[in-house]
Amino acid sequence: MAQYVIPILIGTAFGFALSKGGLTRYGNIAGVFRFTNLTVIKFMLTGMVTAMIGVYALKGFGLVEFPNIPATYILGNIVGGLIFGVGMSLTGY
Repeated sequence: MAQYVIPILIGTAFGFALSKGGLTRYGNIAGVFRFTNLTVIKFMLTGMVTAMIGVYALKGFGLVEFPNIPATYILGNIVGGLIFGVGMSLTGY
């Protein structure tokens, strides 16, 4: 049961943080694409750095192991990112 409740609670807390940070407002999201408002990017980078520090701390304590991750497909990632970005821009998000 806890395996279902904990992710819901974490997701709810994350959604609350996004909302309180103003990251659900149209102006903030559109501002990222116009390079006039970097609030969303700062929030995402803060989350990634925090996660990176946490994961490496857990690895240092021997609590987690990093899996062997295969090499990425660069061209596919670039094309997919462009399609996603253009779609987000065209829909106004």
